[in-house]
Amino acid sequence: MVLAGVMADGRGMTDRLLAGVVARLIEDGVRVAGALRETGPSGESGQCDTALRLLPEGPVVPITQNLGAGSAACRMDAGALETAVALATADLAANGADLVVLNKFGISEAEGRGFRALIGEAVANGVPVLVGLSETHRAAFGRFADSMAIDLPPSEEGVIAWCRAVITPAPDAASVVADRMGKSGGLSGQRS
Repeated sequence: MVLAGVMADGRGMTDRLLAGVVARLIEDGVRVAGALRETGPSGESGQCDTALRLLPEGPVVPITQNLGAGSAACRMDAGALETAVALATADLAANGADLVVLNKFGISEAEGRGFRALIGEAVANGVPVLVGLSETHRAAFGRFADSMAIDLPPSEEGVIAWCRAVITPAPDAASVVADRMGKSGGLSGQRS
């Protein structure tokens, strides 16, 4: 299966888990696309100030509205989220990826918006997708995935093992040239 969800117990723990996984995969040369929730120096994400860091190198897109000092509500800025989605989708189309990682299948995705189309497009093109889940929208993700996804254990090693198992490494230029030379008998068969 090329679609997986993961949910860790505790506030912000799924964000931390995904950030750790992505950092290790990028360090290993995996081309990762998508978006993660931006976290502060302590590794925690703010309750109402939410920003998405587009993978692999940014930008960071704030996706919440400032409702003023007297407001206790936290409001998603749907336009800003759709901007983040458009940027991530364009990057995936232009640069490709070995893996798409998204911080969350949330209310926007449950309602048919957000990163939902990007998930479907990636899976249709054979690019594995890893999505953070919450208990609130887990059932909606299950309906969307229609038994095409697996639940991963909330451990960095377990998630990385799945990622490595589903990623099809792109051949490097040297191995492509060597393979072609081996099949054609090398350059010695060419005329001068």
